[in-house]
Amino acid sequence: MMNLSQHTAPLMELPSHSTGAIVFSDGTIFFGQGAGAEGIAGGEICFNTSMTGYQEILTDPSYTGQIVTFTFPEIGITGVNEEDNESIIAAAKGCILRNPITAPSNWRAKQSFNEWLQLKELVAITHVDTRALTRYIRQNGAQNVAIIHEPKGHIKTDLLWEMARSLPPMKDSDLATQVSRSETKIWQQTLWELAHGYKSNKKEKAHIIALDFGAKDNILRHLSAQECKVTVVPAKTSASDILALKPDGVFLSNGPGDPSATAKHTTPVIQELIKADLPIFGICLGHQLLAIALGAKTQKMTFGHRGANHPVRHNQLNHIEITSQNHGFMVNRNTLPSDVIETHTSLFDDSVEGIALKDKPVFSVQYHPEASPGPHDSFYLFKQFAQSAHQHAKQKGE
Repeated sequence: MMNLSQHTAPLMELPSHSTGAIVFSDGTIFFGQGAGAEGIAGGEICFNTSMTGYQEILTDPSYTGQIVTFTFPEIGITGVNEEDNESIIAAAKGCILRNPITAPSNWRAKQSFNEWLQLKELVAITHVDTRALTRYIRQNGAQNVAIIHEPKGHIKTDLLWEMARSLPPMKDSDLATQVSRSETKIWQQTLWELAHGYKSNKKEKAHIIALDFGAKDNILRHLSAQECKVTVVPAKTSASDILALKPDGVFLSNGPGDPSATAKHTTPVIQELIKADLPIFGICLGHQLLAIALGAKTQKMTFGHRGANHPVRHNQLNHIEITSQNHGFMVNRNTLPSDVIETHTSLFDDSVEGIALKDKPVFSVQYHPEASPGPHDSFYLFKQFAQSAHQHAKQKGE
């Protein structure tokens, strides 16, 4: 590791044995070996402590505009398949690994991880001391970086430094509209089963409208599996258009970017839906957007929560859920209005992990209950939402 800002003349080229580099906006450099696609990528660097799920992570739209550091050293052993994508895009900008990419050894693998990275045009850097890199992020906070895979080792670090400094910050960025579906779509796929794959929903007891801010496919599968018709609508759909679809509940999805920026167009919509007495459930960005609509505020975290082992306390039941998380912003507890209760709290840093209105079936969580790290600790949230939607549908039909 070295720092460009400590040199009177910026270092122009790295040693010939290095084919990859990570250059921070503050001038810090980590050397490595390039993998995946050749080229340059830039974004906010973060780290994820999950031991599995690299394919799901890199296709999660919530990682839009980010470079993901995997703290687990062996990445690639399960290969890649078409069933585990969380979206049709590779949302992240690239990834950083400790060891060379492991050859696939799994009966579901259809492709090696390195081949998949090349196909998705994702730059990767291996042979990086990811422990040191993670400590640096924790101590200095998330910042923009530029990474490069240049097989010949001709790496212009001063140009990468300039690129990293010129990238827009994550704060104040509305990225949800960039990854949202552009058209309304009916979602019918349900959960995966061994020897059967994904099934289709055959029962529709209630109609759920899912506002897509970058929704993970597996969240939509869980909603559909609760005997609900799921209609996915674009992020900027108006409240009147949503109500015209005659929903029995509204889901606010996960997604990337600064919630305060996205809330500029979602707050009046969500407030109208609350007034309509509809059941509402939010996850991750949806949780933050709901909180803002209710009168709370959000703030940028130093380095965020990203991993599959985060303990969260259910404050009413006093039990612990092991959760999967991916967020760089959080709800400010001190700004929650009096009619909102904090239902869940992080045992890592005491941050807000869930809220609910006292007198309406409106609630949200910061974590990802569909990701199954517990593995089933948080599935009750989908059932809770579906029960409210089913009840609304029943009352509407009477």
